[in-house]
Amino acid sequence: MPRIKIMQPDTFQFSSMIPVRITDINYGGHVGNDSILSIIHEARMQFLHHYGYTEMDFEGVGMIMSDVAIEFKNELFYGDTIKVSVAITEISKVSFALYYKLESATTSQPVIAAIARTGMVCYNYGAKKMTAVPEKIKNRFTQ
Repeated sequence: MPRIKIMQPDTFQFSSMIPVRITDINYGGHVGNDSILSIIHEARMQFLHHYGYTEMDFEGVGMIMSDVAIEFKNELFYGDTIKVSVAITEISKVSFALYYKLESATTSQPVIAAIARTGMVCYNYGAKKMTAVPEKIKNRFTQ
């Protein structure tokens, strides 16, 4: 079976520090794969908040995750701090991609723990249908 390979963008528009919580630790003693997805979600919320948006108000439209891919690289442990970088790319008519780079910021040299990509679709929750990516979003993130 071929492995997932995520090609990271060259630059990221945002980064944040997120501590590993005890509830992120699994029976193997490290951050569980389900917690990585939760950390990605937290990073997305912080990215949106940084630019004045929410998942329900992205220049007047909502968004919904259509897919996710995660490449696990190294372990993370309780007490680690993760630097999560986020980039928005691949903007099309109704969708875009968010890329995430999770690095352990606890060591002297950053170590990549995971990279991920979420496919996001602009969505009108009232009408229950996809909608166009707002022009303001295209202009803001394609420069």
